[in-house]
Parts: sequence; structure tokens; C-alpha cells
Amino acid sequence: MPDFTTDSIRNIVLLSHSGAGKTMLCESMLHVAGVNNRLGTIEDGTTTSDFEPEEARRGTSIQTSIAACPWKGGKINIIDTPGYADYRGEVVSGVRVADSAVIVVAGQAGVEVGTRQMWQFADNANLPRLVFVSKLDRDNADFGRVMESLTQAFGRKCVAVQVPIGSEDSFSGSINLLDQDPKVPADLEEAVEAARELLTEAVAETDDDLTMKYLEGEPLTPEEMREGLKAGIASGDIVPVLAGNSVSELGAAELMDALIDLLPSPADAGAVDATIPGSDDMAELACDSAGPMAALVFKTAADPFVGKLSYFRVYSGTFASDSQIWNANEEEGERIGQVFVLTGKTQSATAELAAGDIGAVSKLSTVLTGHTLTTREKPFVLPGLTFPAPVFHMAVFPKSKADVDKMTSSLSRIVEEDPSLVVSREPDTLEVLLGGLGDTHVDVAVDKMKRKFGVEILLEVPRVAYKETIANPARVEYRHKKQSGGHGQFGHVWLHLEPLSRGEGFSFDSKIVGGVVPREYIPSVEKGVQRSLSGGVVAGFPVVDLKVTLVDGSYHSVDSSGMSFEIAGAYAFSKGVREATPVLLEPIMRASVTVPDMFAGDIIGDLNSKRGRILGMTPNGDGETLIEVEVPQAETLRYATDLRSQTQGVGSFTMDFDHYEQVPQHLVGRLVEQLQEREAAGV
Repeated sequence: MPDFTTDSIRNIVLLSHSGAGKTMLCESMLHVAGVNNRLGTIEDGTTTSDFEPEEARRGTSIQTSIAACPWKGGKINIIDTPGYADYRGEVVSGVRVADSAVIVVAGQAGVEVGTRQMWQFADNANLPRLVFVSKLDRDNADFGRVMESLTQAFGRKCVAVQVPIGSEDSFSGSINLLDQDPKVPADLEEAVEAARELLTEAVAETDDDLTMKYLEGEPLTPEEMREGLKAGIASGDIVPVLAGNSVSELGAAELMDALIDLLPSPADAGAVDATIPGSDDMAELACDSAGPMAALVFKTAADPFVGKLSYFRVYSGTFASDSQIWNANEEEGERIGQVFVLTGKTQSATAELAAGDIGAVSKLSTVLTGHTLTTREKPFVLPGLTFPAPVFHMAVFPKSKADVDKMTSSLSRIVEEDPSLVVSREPDTLEVLLGGLGDTHVDVAVDKMKRKFGVEILLEVPRVAYKETIANPARVEYRHKKQSGGHGQFGHVWLHLEPLSRGEGFSFDSKIVGGVVPREYIPSVEKGVQRSLSGGVVAGFPVVDLKVTLVDGSYHSVDSSGMSFEIAGAYAFSKGVREATPVLLEPIMRASVTVPDMFAGDIIGDLNSKRGRILGMTPNGDGETLIEVEVPQAETLRYATDLRSQTQGVGSFTMDFDHYEQVPQHLVGRLVEQLQEREAAGV
């Protein structure tokens, strides 16, 4: 039998603005529960959930980690997620396998930008939640002010179930409003009574019978309060607010009590939908250890000791060590060795895991994040994970020859570990691009590759895929003649060049009559022209959107050849481009930028300074404005960083290539200089 049954498990994701105190809350819970014999610290880099060297060095979480925490006969799987915006992909993984959320809010800051964003994550996943107000010992910490900010941001559903005793450096604990006869200091009697009235009113609204009892002035019993509160949390009508301070561990035990007593187990969360492979049929999988086995891999890690480590949640059935499983996505069998329970980087062996539990297994060769582990006899595919698209790209190069062979495999492995990273190859510049959710995201990925895979990679701002074209028609002649004893070389052509509309590419035509250029040499002329398309005359970029017509020429019965006409075609084309008013084209991106209304004016001004063309502004009714804009790619290579700094991390955007447009003539000279300088520097 598994160590913990489904109804005794709580899968809790910690969410917050960066720096609000999630990691130290996790640390204090583990210490209070006796999992750890000492309390780690952020400053020393010794916390359980921030175990990556990059996290210790930066003093912030960069990945989702799991910590199993037994408490009062139950098991709390703490899912600690990063708060920093570059790691929203990690939040996707954590939220996907949680049954409820703890929103952590700093006592001195209240609701912040990231708080709202994480609240939205919980809303999108329909997660029951509670709020834990941390750092109440800090200067300027004020629980009442935090409650006001919560109510203003998220409504009356946020109700305190505790009243802090003292504040700032005098904070010494909390009074639990659910206790029947708590000891209340005289100076807090009024505050406690007011808070209890608000809580009772909220609980009474969860049930018609409780509502009638409340309206008739009858007190609700402790059992009615707890059951009503539990029902209100499950429905989303109540978000209880607790108080504490993680460094002194005040509030940790009370929080864990609330998680066990008030938040749903995996069994309470209900069945999940699954697809039956090979058909359009769907199945509902109840969270039952006796049911058919189905588990979702929600995270993959490259462990330097055991190789690839796959984190999974069991949605149905029992997941056992020393067994065979079926990767339903790849239709491949895998051998399961030892199943592990995770507490940070510590892996504890277990015989099996019940439905609803979370664990890990190593060395699965075909399994990736989002895959379903099931049985071959009765397979299911669970819904996968959708990660945010990258908004920041850098070109990557091996630092030395020794890194050349390792770079490709290392990039593949880091993307496997973090699917919100994307590797692509830009066909026009031939650069390999690493895309992520911000500059820090990409920098940390490069640091990880050096540490885990021994490859050093250099980052450069990507080249812009400029192109060239012509603005006017031209008619040019070129005669290629070379005599060096024996057969010489002779090819003579007249070409007509004319511009085409944007996006039409290149076309070649022949209007030769009378055989002035023999038919067998016409393809050679086209080949010469095609060869010259790769490098224009303005800055050496590919030439596009023009039509070339062979209109006249002559040949020599002895000295003419296909090669002669290919050379003539190439030189005639280059000459013709110079005479046809060559212009430089740049890629124009279509962007949709969403920002709070208060920042809209500044963002529009910034986009205008980037040569953006505003196409429209649409208020969405939730205090945000959608700005549609066309903007040159050259101006947006670091836009993810710019937007974040200008909107306090709230702004978001999507951006895709739209079309090519002529670079304004006054910018061409300086641009060509910059490109030449970069070329000379070998960048």
C-alpha cells in the first residue's frame, strides 16, 4: 500500500510576486514539520526548494521544485514556483498539477504586480486558494493595509481567519478566529470581533440554512464555521487570509493545519478528462488508486547524478516501482526502476504512489514534459501543458572549437528541461537563436548548460534579416569576352529589370527572338542572375521582389558556352541593380501589446520612438489597453526587457513577422556603417 492515501494528500502550489517569501515559507513548513533539522536561508543559499547553484547565486527561485511535507497524518506536496516574470513557464508546470494554491503576499508591500498575475493563473486553473501574509515582522508591515489591498484587488471574498498580535518587530503570532474561546488581548478585542463578524457573514453566505441562521441572530457553531468555510473555499466564494513570518516560523503550523483541514484533496478535486488513443473517444478518470493507471509528466530535469529526471503526478491508479509503463504520446514502452518522493533535491525511494500523489522517476528515454504515462493494455492521454511563447531571442555561438559538437545536443537537452525555451534557426542569417521569456531566462539557461553539460556558449544580439530590392526599372547590357588561346569565352546579354510588389519574390523571363541568344544558353543566364541574388549592392543582403527579363544579346559560334552566359548574366544583373535605384528593406513586425491603462500613453510614445506605426488601441474593460502596432524588427530586439521596465513587469506582448518595408533613406548610411563594423568585429 502507498504511504499516503489519496484523501490524505494535499497538492499546494505557492504563488506570489517575486520576493514575497514563498521559498522561506516552504522552508519554515518543512522545519516545523520535522522534515529538516535546521532552517535554511536565502542569504546562505541553503533553502530546500532553491537547490540549483544559479538560485543560490542569484538569491531567487528560477524553477519549480517539489517538497513532500508530512503533517498530522497527511501529506502536503508543496510546489514552490518562481515569482520572477522570466519563469512563468515554471509556474505553468506547478499550477497544472496542483489542487489548490497559496498566494503569498508580503506584509509591507501588499498586492503587487506579480500577485495579480499569479491570482490570474489560479483563476485560469480554477484553483481554490488561500492567502498567506508573510514578513509581518518587517518595517512598515501592516496586516490591515494588506487586507484593504486584497479586498480592493480581488473583492470581498478575501476574509481574514486570523488577527495578528503586534506588528513589525513586535509581531508575536496570531489569534485564530475559528477557535471557540481564543485568548484575546484587551487591545485586540474590537479588531477580533469585527474580523470574526466579517468571517461569519462570509461563511453564512455559502449555505441557505446558515444564511437563515445568521440572519436570525443565532451564532454558528465551530463545526458549521469550518464546514461552511471549507465549502466556500472549494467553490471560490471565500479566500481565507492567514498571517505569519517565515523566518521566525510564526504561522507555519497554523497554515499547514488549514491546508489539511480546509483545502481539497485530489479526490475532492474531481475526475479529469482523458483521450483514448486511436479514437475520438474521451474518458473521465476518477482520482482512484484502484483505477486504470495514468500519470502526467509535468517537469523534466537534467540531474548530474541520475541523468534525466521526470516529475509526474498520478491522476488515476497506482504508480509502482519496478514496473512497465506505456508512453501514450510516443507509443513506446518504458521500464520503471525506482520511484522517488522529492523534497527539493533529496530523492527518497518509495514502493508506490497513490492516485493524486507526486513523484519522480529517472532515465526514461522517450518521455518528455507533457507526456502521459499509462499502460499499454488500457492507454489514456491526459491534456498536456501549454507554455508561453518566447518573447526574447539571442543568437548563440560555441565559445571554442571544443564546444561546437556539444552545443547542439546541449541546447536540445536544456529545451527538454525547460519547454518555455525554444531553439530555432534563422534561415536568412543562418544564426541559431535561443528564445525565452526574458534576458535573465536566457542567461540562466546558458549558465546551466555550462554547469550541467560542460559547454560554453556565447550570446549575441541577433542579426536582422535585411533584404534589398530596386525602386525603378533599368535596361542594361553586359558583354563577357575573354580570349586566351584556343577557345575563348563570349556571352552578351541585355537584361530588363523591374520592381515587383512586396512579397512577390523573384521571377525570370525571356523574350529572345530570332535566336540571338541560343535556347540552350538561356537557363545559364538565369543561373547567373539567381547566383547574384544572394548579395545585393547596398549592404550585401539578398535581393528580392524584382523581375528580370532577357531581352537581347548575341553569341559566338565557337567561343560561347553556358559558363560564358552565366557570367554575363551575373554581371549584367549586378550592374542593373545599381542602375535601378537599389533600396534596403527591413522586416516589419506586427505586435499586440497589452498594458494597464495608466501606462498606455508612455508605451505609445516609446513605440513611436521606435518608428512604430500605431494601428489601433482597444480598452478591454479590465483596466488594460490593447495596442496594435507595426514596428521594425531592428527596434524590438530587446523589447521584452524594455516593456517590463516601463510597466513594472505588468505589460505583455506577442509579436510576429508581417512584411518587409523600405528603410528610410536617412537611416541607410548609418545602418550600413553599423553592419560593416559588426562584420569587421566578427560578430
